[in-house]
Amino acid sequence: MYIMRTIKIDTYCKFIWWIMNIKKSALTLALASSLTLTACGGSSSNTPEPKKEELNTAPTNITLSNMAIAENLKTATLGNLTTVDANSNDTFSYSVSDARFVVTGSELKLAEGVELDFETEKTIEIEVTVTDSTSNKFTKAFTVEVTDTAEDTYNFDSKFITGESSVSYSGQIARHALIAELNHYIGSQLQADLDDGKLTDRQAILDKLNSFYNTSEEQYDNFPITFMTDTEQENIASISGSPKNLSSKIAGNDNKAMDQHKDWNNAGFAGWGETSSTTPEGLVNILFGQLADNAEQVILGSTRLDIANNEEITKIYLNADGTDLKQLIQKFLLMAVAYSQATDDYLDDANENKGLKSDFSQDGTKAYSKLEHQFDEGFGYFGASREYLAYNDNELSGKASDKDRAAWNKNHDTNGDKKFDLKSEVNFGNSVNAAKRDRGTAGNAMPTNYTKQIMEAFIAGRKILSDNAGTALTTEQFDALIAQRDIIVDGWERAIAATVVHYINDTKADLDKLGTDDFNFADTAKHFSELKGFALGLQFNPHSKISDEDFELFHTLIRNKPELQSENIEAYQADLIKARDIIAKALSFNAENVENW
Repeated sequence: MYIMRTIKIDTYCKFIWWIMNIKKSALTLALASSLTLTACGGSSSNTPEPKKEELNTAPTNITLSNMAIAENLKTATLGNLTTVDANSNDTFSYSVSDARFVVTGSELKLAEGVELDFETEKTIEIEVTVTDSTSNKFTKAFTVEVTDTAEDTYNFDSKFITGESSVSYSGQIARHALIAELNHYIGSQLQADLDDGKLTDRQAILDKLNSFYNTSEEQYDNFPITFMTDTEQENIASISGSPKNLSSKIAGNDNKAMDQHKDWNNAGFAGWGETSSTTPEGLVNILFGQLADNAEQVILGSTRLDIANNEEITKIYLNADGTDLKQLIQKFLLMAVAYSQATDDYLDDANENKGLKSDFSQDGTKAYSKLEHQFDEGFGYFGASREYLAYNDNELSGKASDKDRAAWNKNHDTNGDKKFDLKSEVNFGNSVNAAKRDRGTAGNAMPTNYTKQIMEAFIAGRKILSDNAGTALTTEQFDALIAQRDIIVDGWERAIAATVVHYINDTKADLDKLGTDDFNFADTAKHFSELKGFALGLQFNPHSKISDEDFELFHTLIRNKPELQSENIEAYQADLIKARDIIAKALSFNAENVENW
């Protein structure tokens, strides 16, 4: 064979021809059949050469979107893995060196049943290996930080009953759920009930709306959760056993209403018409009446036209004057019930045996003191989940991207039971808006961090109470508690006021498009009504930095509906900016943030 490889190619080919055609023995035929003939122009010369495939190179890097995880969480997601690879269309699979972790798709999470302990392990070294479609591999080491839940979550053990939590605010979550259910009904189910003939007249419509607001005991026991799916609680009663409604807790209707900083049902309610011309509940009835009027027009087969474009209105909750009842009702209730109750009741210290001056002793046979429970109820109305600080602003805002954790978008299944516990794992109302405003300043010179400010103060204040449960606070401890309350209420007001500024900006921008094809009547109505609903509620905070005079002037400027007549738009937009300036000055907002919220 060595000699064969040294023969010139033409001589070699003649030699093959001689074997095939002259020597016919079995031996020579076998030898010939084993030789490659392509170099001599044999039959295989017509077969095309195989196409070279693009070289698949190995991945060059792995990134992890989050490097910290709280202790005591089961089946928790740490973050998303992203691979850097020159082959843009390649696919990847992952493995991790520590058996306590698993990778599902690209999510790095704790394995089933695993939870970490900060006290015994503050950091964990792991290696993640990525394998591409052709088995090329790349491995990278990561240091995972384990965080202490005692500092980062709203969880506190009872000092009265061993092994039980002292945290309880189920009634507040029940009311958040009722507001969410009402909003969901107005936006999603009301039209269907009219189409199906379930509501046949104006009174039936009002009765249905009031079933969410002034819920009877019978209704409460059979009130299903529909505003979100996969919830641990299937009905409102399973959140809080004793019947709850919104009417009894709206500003002015509380059984201790005379302890509030204003008598809202007799004087002082401002922002809707002349001051004291209505009450908080009176405004709810006005808005319900407008919604019932619109729904009655559907029953009668009438067409409603908007005043901006004279076009047909297809949504029941949109008024012809440019207001959105779905937004007005929801935002006003978040303020007149949740914000009012938290700031002017549970977190207030103006009255003995109420709020932060409640009894420090055990509440009957329960796992908490009366004072702990009052503080918890204030926290409940803020609407944050227990692990609120573990989210980033994109996740809390429902805007999680590929760089964030999909399992943390809006809410998170902390205990891994594949259900959302409304009492601890879901973010409601104002807690979400705080994150949205922080998100809106992320690239600015002076970004806000209302989520951190409010939540850390809630945790710090609650720790003071937990550490001293069952004993009276010293003067120093009480002053420390009030200091945390002030931080909470300041951050909460700022987050709401920033939201008002945000919707002033949106409304003004909407009106710039009036008279063009880009103008959107529904968007304008939505933005104005969110502005108005939130702004009306700023008066319920007894610690507000906005004076009564400025508050009333603000609402005179923005009015009860947007200006939609083109000849008056410029003047109205100037009034919106004046109103914005009132808020910005009262709260010393950064000018760049004000412009860009």
